[in-house]
Amino acid sequence: MQKIPVIAVFDVGKTNKKLFLFNEHYQMVYERSARFTETVDEDGDPCENLESLRLSVFDSLREVFKRPEFEVKAINFSTYGASFVYVDDEGKPLCPLYNYLKPYPPQLLQRFYATYGGQEQLSKETASPVLGSLNSGLQLYRLKHEKPEVFNQVKYALHLPQYLSCLLSGEFCSDITSIGCHTHLWDYTQADYHAWVKQEGILDKLAPLRRSDEAFLASFSGNSYKVGVGLHDSSAALIPYLVNFHEPFALISTGTWCITLNPFNDAPLTSEELRQDCLCYLQYKGRPVKASRFFGGYEHEQQVKRLAAHFDQNIAEFKAVSYDPEVLQPLLQGQDLSTILRPPAENQEKPTFAERDLTAFASATEAYHQLILDLVIQQVRSTQLVVEGTNVKRIFVDGGFGKNSIYMHLLAAAFPEKEVYAASMAQATAIGTALAIHPHWNSKPLPTDIIELKYYAVTHQEA
Repeated sequence: MQKIPVIAVFDVGKTNKKLFLFNEHYQMVYERSARFTETVDEDGDPCENLESLRLSVFDSLREVFKRPEFEVKAINFSTYGASFVYVDDEGKPLCPLYNYLKPYPPQLLQRFYATYGGQEQLSKETASPVLGSLNSGLQLYRLKHEKPEVFNQVKYALHLPQYLSCLLSGEFCSDITSIGCHTHLWDYTQADYHAWVKQEGILDKLAPLRRSDEAFLASFSGNSYKVGVGLHDSSAALIPYLVNFHEPFALISTGTWCITLNPFNDAPLTSEELRQDCLCYLQYKGRPVKASRFFGGYEHEQQVKRLAAHFDQNIAEFKAVSYDPEVLQPLLQGQDLSTILRPPAENQEKPTFAERDLTAFASATEAYHQLILDLVIQQVRSTQLVVEGTNVKRIFVDGGFGKNSIYMHLLAAAFPEKEVYAASMAQATAIGTALAIHPHWNSKPLPTDIIELKYYAVTHQEA
């Protein structure tokens, strides 16, 4: 039997840890998932069970290598961001994998910004809103000042993807997609580490930067293969779009957060954009990606629960509600839809759905249309922050809202001058992680058919 050449991709989320095998056509041929119970750090705060994760990587690979039908050519990793593993000279962790939601000491935070130019200046230079522990550079600053005895033992602080990569390759490295994502470490104005990183002696604790499309030769259980350096998951999910589309586009990635990514906007962040929760990523080729976000998926989830309780319906029923212009019409109160969706600057403050009285709606369907209308108004405002003034011609929507016909029709109406598509691709993050090192394992050309698109016309009629 001829073996199928595959790449193994570990996609590590906060909740689910998955292993995928993709063949050379980027078809998934194997999947394995695991969930671990969180542990706690020395302060009693919840954190990732790093040892369980480490063992799971090796157990999963042993299982895969036993399967006679596959030939593993390469392995790569994508994980959630903002999480450091502090390792010694032998690559062994020195302390827990602290949670990026761990409360940050206010006095230490104040001291940091007072020393290095203030919140606004540092945020603009590093393209990072002030996020406490989510600014992973601040985690290093905290370790140095609160636990100097541990800090002094640290050989390298590795973001989680690079720690997992190191387990197999033995190579210590840093990756630009993790370093460049709201860490306070990277100075976008200088395209280099920020001056404070050097002044604090933290630069010495960061492993050498390697390109995201590099791979190391390694072996395990008698098998040789290439190991990628690992990627931050948000940047990995963008890669299939960068590979497939070369005309300027924006991607709205919808989940708990609705994040608009514009890889064709490299203008420096303004103070106003930072105040409105914009930030910058570095994509896998090292170029800036301006991004905006709002808590749309979470808000949708909370309000659907409220609707279900009020109208005595099952939450699942709302997934079946389709766009209906006649239901929407009374909600417009005689105004033009485009005016409501893109209000003038002086009329920005609109009521959120949480503030609305549900008794005002004739039916659950009408109320749900109002909920999505309110969310799309916020979405448009967020997306405009990174799209306006650029030559973006297409907007792609992936994730949950891409399957919501009300959301998609209203978004198309809000951007009549652009082509708006629902984009469907199973396991975009994992596929992007595999694509990053395509030449190292795949003998076939880059694929052009892995993203399924559904066009939404401004007329509100589905194409």
